[in-house]
Parts: sequence; structure tokens; C-alpha cells
Amino acid sequence: MKKIIFAIIFGILFVGEIVMLRSYDVAAVGAGGTEVGFSTINLKVHELTGVNLMWYELTNYIGYLAIAVCAVFALVGLIQLIKRRSLFEVDREILALGGLFICDIACYVLFEKFIINYRPVFVDGSTAPEASFPSSHTILGLTVMMATAIIIGRYVKSKALDSIISSICVIIALVCVAGRLYSGVHWFTDIVGGVLLSTSLLLFFSAAAGDGKNRASGGQPKRMSTAGYTPKH
Repeated sequence: MKKIIFAIIFGILFVGEIVMLRSYDVAAVGAGGTEVGFSTINLKVHELTGVNLMWYELTNYIGYLAIAVCAVFALVGLIQLIKRRSLFEVDREILALGGLFICDIACYVLFEKFIINYRPVFVDGSTAPEASFPSSHTILGLTVMMATAIIIGRYVKSKALDSIISSICVIIALVCVAGRLYSGVHWFTDIVGGVLLSTSLLLFFSAAAGDGKNRASGGQPKRMSTAGYTPKH
């Protein structure tokens, strides 16, 4: 219940940031003269970072890696579905991760259609302003990598391997956030928005995935089984 409450709180903070971006310190300082809220702090941070295309490309590859991770878990889920012959028998963690990835895609589509602000610079040879809020790579890198760190222990027998993979996932997630900011292709508030939304989604994910035991301690991932269910009247 606490996770749900905190997820809602972070969701409210995210919505609050959107409201402020549309009303506080708005100035036409973006690429092509586009407007952005919190323009003073956004400009100062952008001047400090500059534009670093190496980090832009690196974080793009992290995005591809996150998609590949989702594909691996999707394959695991498909194999379970075929063997167990019921969606409700697929591990709860796999279904939760699928739901998380769908939310990531939905957020990307939503904010491409309802644009809050645009990038501070033109990238990839574009001559038209591109949507920038929230940072979709920040959301993808954070949610998928941190979600993997949360559930990977339920799929590996070795605690040492669990620790190594989890640590790598956390490092990749942090590099994605810091790298996306340092690349200079997003405003500071775009990254903040990505972190707030990612935190909300991860808390919902964690609540949905449950607190299954690590396999190394003898536990098994939970399934959404309906076996033995008796309706209550």
C-alpha cells in the first residue's frame, strides 16, 4: 500500500511540474525560438553542459539495450505461456514488466502528441523543433534497468550473480540519466520530469510484481494463477 501511495505522490509531482512548466518563467529560448518554462535554470544548466553528442549516442544505445532486455523477458513470458497454456500462469513479474513497458510506450506517444516543450537544440540533422519533455530515454533506461534489478534475483540461482547483474543495471540506469543531461539535448526539467515519472511507474511496477522470494533461497516467482479460487458471496 505504501508503494502505491508514494507512486501517486510522485505522479502528482510530475503533473505539478507540467503545470509549472506552462506558467513559470516561460521564455522563447529553445531551438527555433520555442518557449520553455523554468527558462532561467534551464539555460544555466544547458550552458554548463553544452552539447555532447558522444553522450547522446551512448544514451541512445542504452535505450536499445533496454528494449532488448524487454524482448528477452517477453520471450521468457511467451515460452511460459506456451508451456503453461494460460496467461494467468505466466509469472507475475513478467506480466508486470510487460505492463511497465506498455506504459513507457504510452507515455512516449502521449507526449509526442501533447508537447510540453521542445529540445534546446536541433539534433540528427533536423530543422524542426522536437518534443523534449519528459526525456523518453531517461524513462526507458530508468524503468527497465531498475525493474530488472528488482526482479532478476527471482530468475538466477546464484546470489553473487544476482548482485552483479543488479549492480550493473543500477549503474546503467544512473549513466543513462546523467548522460542524457550531460548530452545537452534535453532541458534540465526534461530529465527531472523523466525521473519523477519513472519513479512513479517503478513503484507501481514493484507493487504489481509483488515481493516474491529469490530462487536462491528456495522461492519461486509468483504466478497469477486462478487455481483453487472459490468465489465469496
